Amino acid sequence: MGELRLMKGNEALAEAAIRAGVDGYFGYPITPQSEVIEYLMAEKPFERTGMVVLQAESEVASINMLYGGGGTGKKVMTSSSSPGISLMQEGLSYMAGAEIPCVVANVVRGGPGLGDIQPAQSDYFQSVKGGGHGDYRLPVLAPASVQEMSDFVPLSFDLAFKYRTPVLIVSDGLIGQMMEKVELFDTIPRLTDEEVIARYPWATNGKPKGKERRILTSLDLDPHKLEKHNFHLQDKYKQIREEEVRYEMIDCDDADYIIIAYGSSARISQKTLQLAREEGIKVGLLRPITLWPFPKQPIDDLVNKGVKGFLSVEMSAGQMVEDIRLTVRERTKVEHFGRYGGVIHSPEEVLEALKNKIIGD
Repeated sequence: MGELRLMKGNEALAEAAIRAGVDGYFGYPITPQSEVIEYLMAEKPFERTGMVVLQAESEVASINMLYGGGGTGKKVMTSSSSPGISLMQEGLSYMAGAEIPCVVANVVRGGPGLGDIQPAQSDYFQSVKGGGHGDYRLPVLAPASVQEMSDFVPLSFDLAFKYRTPVLIVSDGLIGQMMEKVELFDTIPRLTDEEVIARYPWATNGKPKGKERRILTSLDLDPHKLEKHNFHLQDKYKQIREEEVRYEMIDCDDADYIIIAYGSSARISQKTLQLAREEGIKVGLLRPITLWPFPKQPIDDLVNKGVKGFLSVEMSAGQMVEDIRLTVRERTKVEHFGRYGGVIHSPEEVLEALKNKIIGD
């Protein structure tokens, strides 16, 4: 068993960055994720692993620092909350186009606009539909516990370098601020410069003798070349959809009704399952772990098994429910229940919504 600690979600994310062999974290404080950079500054990870931590001038500066650091084949990371992630969208689109790996964590808060500092899940569209400009996708992982805030950091870097893409970790203020027991993984050694050069021949680490210059850019003024590059990106996204879908199913084998929820909403809905079954209502929970690629196949399988209805539980006005409806294609009932603006629903409210919206009379 690894080292056990009682930690906030944001602290677990920060500690995981150190242990995952991250070379550089470039961030800017914003509630409710400021503990990430505060923890990193206090821990002085340069003395532990050689990891650089820098507070950038802004979120725009931090994402462009990731462009530079990731372009050299280094493990780089940032974190922010909703308005800050919005400022990073241009940089994320550039990095997706240039195929530069990095990890970005979003501890979502209520909106729109500046909103408040309470937890929400209203950044789903921004996360899974590309967020910035152009035809691109980003793998999106949604932790539902402090443990997963830690575990998803090395997983995200594995995906980022496997597919040469930015990867998003989408949490929220509830998981970021709550404290739980965490089993920390052993430190993964940082790669040496020589190892980076040998492992990542695409990285910009100087012009190899007798070879072409390495240029990492999203700019191509020849439309035919740019189209060819877009075909390459779409092939990559198809591979991700085929190989990287992750989800959890709880009590779905005999369920008549299914709640679909991620992150904090999934934790709350687990209690709803217990309350429902105490009343003789067979309810299961499908928890998407990857928001993109979305777990369409297990939903399709549940429809084919005869599930009578799906309730999408979100801390938003209804975003993920659109992907559920696209998958179900009107073959059974799909409804949404949400609280937003930073209001957190209760298990009892979710059960009441299930009865009113799905089960009916």
